[in-house]
Amino acid sequence: MRLFGFEITRQQKALSNVPVSRGWWPLIREPFTGAWQRNKEERLDSLLQYPTLYACVSRVATDIGKLPFALKAKNSNGIWEVVENAAYSPVLRRPNHYQTAQQFREYWALSKLSQGNTYVLKSRDSRNVVVGLYILDPCRVMPLASDSGEVFYQLYTDNLNLLPDDDGQLIVPASEIIHDRCICPFHPLIGLPPIAAAHWPALKNMRILKSSAEFFANNAQPSGILSAPGAISDGTADRLKTYWNENFTGSNAGKVAVVGDGLQFVSLASKSVDSQMVEQLRYSDEQICQPFGIPPFKVGLGTIPSGLGVDAINQLYYDDALQSHIQAMETLITEGLNATPYKVDMDETVLMRMDAGKKADYHRTLIDGSIETINDARYDFNLPPLQGGDTVYMQMQDMPLDQVRQNTIVRVSEETVPAQEPAAAESVSTDADEQTQKALAELFLMKAVQAARTEAIQ
Repeated sequence: MRLFGFEITRQQKALSNVPVSRGWWPLIREPFTGAWQRNKEERLDSLLQYPTLYACVSRVATDIGKLPFALKAKNSNGIWEVVENAAYSPVLRRPNHYQTAQQFREYWALSKLSQGNTYVLKSRDSRNVVVGLYILDPCRVMPLASDSGEVFYQLYTDNLNLLPDDDGQLIVPASEIIHDRCICPFHPLIGLPPIAAAHWPALKNMRILKSSAEFFANNAQPSGILSAPGAISDGTADRLKTYWNENFTGSNAGKVAVVGDGLQFVSLASKSVDSQMVEQLRYSDEQICQPFGIPPFKVGLGTIPSGLGVDAINQLYYDDALQSHIQAMETLITEGLNATPYKVDMDETVLMRMDAGKKADYHRTLIDGSIETINDARYDFNLPPLQGGDTVYMQMQDMPLDQVRQNTIVRVSEETVPAQEPAAAESVSTDADEQTQKALAELFLMKAVQAARTEAIQ
């Protein structure tokens, strides 16, 4: 049987499931016996409704989705530059029939952050070239290991990814799956997602918000005790409680109640811990951000630390929250497409776009420092190149440091001066000395001006 251009064999191999192959999160987790029957089970989809957890996952996923794929190759100078290749470029522009490249990258990151694993199935043409990449549901993929150490993946039916219904027995080799995973504390093939570490703080805050919602659904009226001066039967107590709940709670709270026989309603004051609710929520929110490596202010918590500029903030966020995921995706796609000697790169500069004025100052500094050409800067502003703009410029007064130290900016030796009459040689030597003294005077004057400017700025 052939699927996506590769052969699927029916040979019975000695394959065994890897430990915890279903991932860390079961479909249903009951906090107590019978919670599922009472619709109080804990599910991943409901936990992601918590704002801070959703913000962390979506922030990382959407930022990775912003980074376009680029196929690069080394030129004759050993510099990586963007190229087009008929075999690899099309699949990078459109990985499959139902996702754009941005959606593909976002879903890749979402699968990895929520389940700890991303499984990508390759589709090949008759040339054995990868022409399609399909991200599979991580809950419908099971890693397998043979007795000889080979890795296989058992795929369950998925109509969206064009997998046939084969009673869940479709097994493909590891060469046809791109497997990206988070840290693997339990097994090398099973990643543990950051959402696993954020589970309890998010669940605690979800329960706090749910309790608050129920409290305000009662028009912010606290519960209380309906007391009688004497003993009453259980039937009378149930009848009074039902009557009070139906007529004076919820939307009826605040209505006038007429009671007799010495009945009194005593409101229960809020507990002292309620005054700490905001602090509890903030503390747990910071704990949720920790496994993702996201600075809390990036998801609306707290303020930006003083002393950090915008560039430093973005660099901090990139280093802690994005870099490992980006590098893993670049390496895995390059190896999965077998694109050597090319490499797949993701343009991180998209994350650090700056305003036009700051961008112009940035490129001016690079041009003045002879790091880039004028046309390089114009390209970043989407402007056409200029004739002569591919040259790196330097100022004429810049001198080699070793010559400045030796006070020999211009040295005229016998090897470089042809034999001349004594008077002519003396004239040449005098001219050289004058040029040397003039160049040194200009150099010292320029250094003095620069030092004065620096002192004035400070």
